Amino acid sequence: MKNTLKKMLIGGALGLSINTVLADNPIIQTYYSPDPAPVVIDDTVFVYTGNDRGGDFFTMDGWRVSSSTDMVNWTDRGTIILSSRDFPNAKANGDWAAQVIRRNGKYYYYVTVESSIGGGRAINVAVADRPEGPFKNALSGNKHLAGPSWEYIDPTVWIDDDGQAYLYWGNPKLFWTKLNEDMISFNGGIHETDMSRGFAPSGQSSTYTEGPWIHKHNGKYYMIYAAQGIPESISYSWSDSPTGPWEYKGIIMPKNEQGAAFTNHSGLIEFKGRSFFFYHNQRRVPGAGGYNRTSAVEEFTWNADGTIPELHMTDEGVKTPIHYVDPFKRVEAETKAWSYGVGTDKNNNGVYINKIHNNDYIKVRCLDFGEMGADFFTASVSS
Repeated sequence: MKNTLKKMLIGGALGLSINTVLADNPIIQTYYSPDPAPVVIDDTVFVYTGNDRGGDFFTMDGWRVSSSTDMVNWTDRGTIILSSRDFPNAKANGDWAAQVIRRNGKYYYYVTVESSIGGGRAINVAVADRPEGPFKNALSGNKHLAGPSWEYIDPTVWIDDDGQAYLYWGNPKLFWTKLNEDMISFNGGIHETDMSRGFAPSGQSSTYTEGPWIHKHNGKYYMIYAAQGIPESISYSWSDSPTGPWEYKGIIMPKNEQGAAFTNHSGLIEFKGRSFFFYHNQRRVPGAGGYNRTSAVEEFTWNADGTIPELHMTDEGVKTPIHYVDPFKRVEAETKAWSYGVGTDKNNNGVYINKIHNNDYIKVRCLDFGEMGADFFTASVSS
């Protein structure tokens, strides 16, 4: 009954074609969501993103988060959970790429800001007791964690099996340092990494640009990054050590894909025995452009030799859920596989759907009605 009822309820009731029903990229439609940074926390995937404001530059106000347990329906966890306003040393509307990691029951948010105490960008860090925040500045006074420097953007963070944490960042160079266990101070100095090693076939370039993402799989370390300048592909190098040397291995997502933005930023996770690649583009959302980007995801299978296959942007995204939704339990409206026209906001009662107009809709996908199915459904609404 799973697929049949899904199509009957969604496709029939709303008059949508099956192609529309199955198209679930980008995964967030209620706000522009660049620079996805996914993290697995217990049985849930949280994807932290920026908040594009549009215009003619990367003007971003704050960071946001959505979550999923099934990889097809995503729950908006709030409006802005952290912004430059939370840091005394940051200018407004310069809130660029960031990543969250958990350690010792705390959640650390490494973010890019534009410094107000010196020329350039900087890496700041905030901390929270819950993955959805609220986050607060983790450093006292007017200090940045790193910077300011115009090269200091796009932090990515990793805790290795021995407990040592590493922080990487940079454009057009890749920098790294060890973090102390407190996650807000350095264990040693800042190092610059040579990313030029390895053979790049004709038509490719190993040139590191920005947006690093660190991952470990079967004992290998993978440095995934935006490459080849503008427009950007997503490429990767690997190493036997978290500090390199890094050997170029190839392109994961080519540049100039249909609907691609001229920049890209990626994240890779393994969840419930499956692997997922996150990125952003400007497809399928009215009014989207190079400064209005939305996060998307593709499932993939590692090659037998440990390399990552070439992936392409799709409208379908993840087709098979981790699990099916139980429709006999309450499903909040901010949990959805796709929406059209609506927005979200938050008050003391939690997140809610707003900006509702005629012909707007919300789709929840992959429900399990069991063998008997259901004759009716109930909805709790307010205005």
